[in-house]
Amino acid sequence: MDNRADVREFLMSRRAKVTPDTAGVIGGTNRRVPGLRRSEVAALAGVSVEYYAKLERGSIGGASASVLDSVARALQLDDTERAHLFDLARAADGVPSSGRARRRSTRPATPRPSLQWALSAITDGVAFVRDQHQDLLATNALGRAFYSPVIGDGGRTPNLARFQFLDPAAHDFYPDWDLFAQMCVAIMRAEAGRDPHDKGLQDLVGELSTRSETFRRLWGAHDVRTHGAGTKRFHHPVVGDLTLAYEELAITAEPGQVLLVYTAEPGSPSADRLRLLASWAADAPVESQDRSTR
Repeated sequence: MDNRADVREFLMSRRAKVTPDTAGVIGGTNRRVPGLRRSEVAALAGVSVEYYAKLERGSIGGASASVLDSVARALQLDDTERAHLFDLARAADGVPSSGRARRRSTRPATPRPSLQWALSAITDGVAFVRDQHQDLLATNALGRAFYSPVIGDGGRTPNLARFQFLDPAAHDFYPDWDLFAQMCVAIMRAEAGRDPHDKGLQDLVGELSTRSETFRRLWGAHDVRTHGAGTKRFHHPVVGDLTLAYEELAITAEPGQVLLVYTAEPGSPSADRLRLLASWAADAPVESQDRSTR
């Protein structure tokens, strides 16, 4: 991934989304570009047109925090987009966004036993660990049953992005497939901004760009997001429709890895179906559960 190109395309795409009316700018006539002109962004940010043009060409290295803040306000960036802009600037300066270098291995890290114990202690919800490459690294028992369409019969490490874009079963598993696709790519975009030299992520983006026109289009939109918390709908092949709330927690001992927990509202039909899925998992042969995590 090219940091200068990412900066250029991110700033241009954000500028195109801000209309003169929302920015409080007199639009004028004969506008040749969607959104704001470069000169208008520069005026709103309090910098010269030449300096903003330099930033938009990708030369963001050395930009001060105050300038980046001003540009973020001018472009009406949300918190995630602002953080992404700062990540791109840090990457241009060669500074890790977390202050700690991530592993550069292309092989998924083996979870610590204590982390697996923590996952196994969660019995009423789906719990799993994924990394910045969307690899599904570890699950609890209910997570293995829940993600059985993703995990399959073993082989290489299950990957949520490959499943999303390359496996037809994803359209059944995710009733809101289009929304999930946008979320997946936007999360990956944010990760790429934090570490543009991550070879594993580069390889995954290259693979999906080659094999999925939808991924290629969404990647080119330069949208970013954080996962955080929310609600998602699923259709599981064993128990049917599920509406689950999720919480995402960063694993500070392993930069780039996060713990996600999906739970159902107590007393809801989804809670009953999760319990049914847990019973199904308990009755499944141990050998098949072990094979699913390899």
